[in-house]
Amino acid sequence: MIYYVNAAAAREGDGSKERPFRRINEAAKVAAPGDEVLVAPGIYREYVDPVNGGTEDARITYRSEQPLGAVITGAEPVDSWEPYQGNVWVCRIDNGVFGSYNPYTTFVGGDWYFAPVIRHTGAVYLNDRQLYETQTLEECIKGEVYPPSWDHDFSIYKWYTEQEGNTTVIYANFQGHNPNEENVDINVRRNCFMPSKTGVDYITFSGFNVNKAATTWAPPAAYQDGMVGPHWSKGWIIEDCEISNSKCCGISLGKYYDPENDHYFTNKHVKSPTQMERDAVCRGQYHGWLKEKVGSHIVRRCHIHHCEQAGIVGRMGCVFSLIEDNHIHHINNMQQLGGAEISGIKFHAAIDVVFRRNHIHHSTMGIWCDWQAQGTRITQNLLHDNHAPEGTPMAQGAMMSQDIFVEVGHGPTLIDNNVLLSKAALRIATEGVACVHNLILGAFTAVGGGTDNTVNGINQPRYTPYHIRHRTEVAGFMSILHGDDRMYNNIFIQNWPATAAEEKEDMGFKTSDNREVGTHVFDDYPTYDEWIGWFEMDKPADMGALAKYHFSHLPVWVNGNAYFNGAKAWKNEKDNLVDDQNQVSVELVEEDGKYYLKTNVYDVMKAFKVGLIDSDLLGCAFEPEQRFENPDGTSILFDTDYLGEHRGVASIPGPFASAEAAAKLLWED
Repeated sequence: MIYYVNAAAAREGDGSKERPFRRINEAAKVAAPGDEVLVAPGIYREYVDPVNGGTEDARITYRSEQPLGAVITGAEPVDSWEPYQGNVWVCRIDNGVFGSYNPYTTFVGGDWYFAPVIRHTGAVYLNDRQLYETQTLEECIKGEVYPPSWDHDFSIYKWYTEQEGNTTVIYANFQGHNPNEENVDINVRRNCFMPSKTGVDYITFSGFNVNKAATTWAPPAAYQDGMVGPHWSKGWIIEDCEISNSKCCGISLGKYYDPENDHYFTNKHVKSPTQMERDAVCRGQYHGWLKEKVGSHIVRRCHIHHCEQAGIVGRMGCVFSLIEDNHIHHINNMQQLGGAEISGIKFHAAIDVVFRRNHIHHSTMGIWCDWQAQGTRITQNLLHDNHAPEGTPMAQGAMMSQDIFVEVGHGPTLIDNNVLLSKAALRIATEGVACVHNLILGAFTAVGGGTDNTVNGINQPRYTPYHIRHRTEVAGFMSILHGDDRMYNNIFIQNWPATAAEEKEDMGFKTSDNREVGTHVFDDYPTYDEWIGWFEMDKPADMGALAKYHFSHLPVWVNGNAYFNGAKAWKNEKDNLVDDQNQVSVELVEEDGKYYLKTNVYDVMKAFKVGLIDSDLLGCAFEPEQRFENPDGTSILFDTDYLGEHRGVASIPGPFASAEAAAKLLWED
């Protein structure tokens, strides 16, 4: 059955074509497996709470009749502004508008939130741009540049709020604009399309423009909301949508609400944050965290931008998902929110998740896989400009920037055929990573660090779970030994000055902010032959004698890489190309939304060839004893490049099968 929705209908109807519903939520109350909800163009100022889920064979589909024509927004327009002082105007909103959730008394904060200033979940928008919240009315009136912002010019637009009885008072500095003659909105609703209950499975959400909601901070042990999300369900498809201007997260594939472990550290203080996270994993098993019940979502061809925590967030509920062909950009550029959950995509427990063909740029981070990146594959993505503009100071509580961050997992985590152009390419505070056929202009950071904490002079290692192969059930826990990494057939180019490594405090850990590009960061790690020799396999096992080796670095495998502009190779790499004579340049060129690569690296590399890589060569990640393979357990042969072109019998390093392929279109908006 098809239900019709049209905001412009003359009156409320029954969902028929002749008498459509006026609100999407009316259809969401009655839609059943196999039904389609067809939504006409228009602005839908409502929270849609789907009551029923579909089945694997009979999905419920919500579709915008015209691509991006149906707009679901969590905001309301305000045209009742009055002049206050200088460029500042004031409006007064009766709190009855907000119901049980007032974004102007609700704060962003909780576990893993590090910014010293707590902001409201509310926001003010001028012509679809979010204004900067201030702590005082005086600061709002001054309208000065906020230095950590990635957009200094717009950071002078400010707002401030306070309560007067049952009224929310909002002051805003519009810098000379008359807000009653412009498009000015304020956040009113928390979510746009997200079931209030769990287990609402197999929904397709297609073609909508979703924007401006008062979402809350979404840390991994707490309930994670977004403007759109399945809320601990299975089998959703979110496709061809534009998702923008969430106060925190755009799409959530995340965690359910667990009152016994919700913002545990913030509320109770007595357990370490890491223990809180281990508890969350084990409690998740009790609450139905199984392959048969949760995850297996698809997010594809979405345009996600200008969200201030994450474009897509997920903890455990994201397992077995496919994230493909999305354009994600300008995430956390305001730098008013800070903490450990900020990235273009931030997933905990990305078990058998595939991120492919995404374009992520101008964000604090590109992709952050935290804990349990087991069976994770990051492939054929374009990442660039994931760092602050030159000379911009870091905000207090802000995170360090890189294209990809893999944290305290045991692998296997596969990163292949990507174009990584930011100043820091990969932060490896983890183990069990394979990098194959990437173009890398930035450094590896946090190698051998960023995992343990020192408290009262004692090292407190973080031990994290690993899982039954291709399942969610926990197989064991272990601290991070570092190593167990593979680096094959990559191109490394020192694109920025190789400044000396600097120790920085980040999430309580001292981490090395390395800027020297290459695999030399593994010089202190053993080869496999050295490592296995420690264990005297030809002799009886001796627990006491071998104990020290059980907690030593794991081996690494490095081969077939090419290094330019001073990028440095691992001391034990046998077959590589190190060119210290020629200057290599790489430039990302954008023309009308089309992105190309301009480089001479293939002229310099000339006839250097490398062997084909496959799952058998990569072997198994040490702790879970799982191969670098597809989610269905089949082998991967890396004979296909970034564009999907065939490599043939002889390969060259990097993500392209040939110099001609490297000159082709990388991405088109």
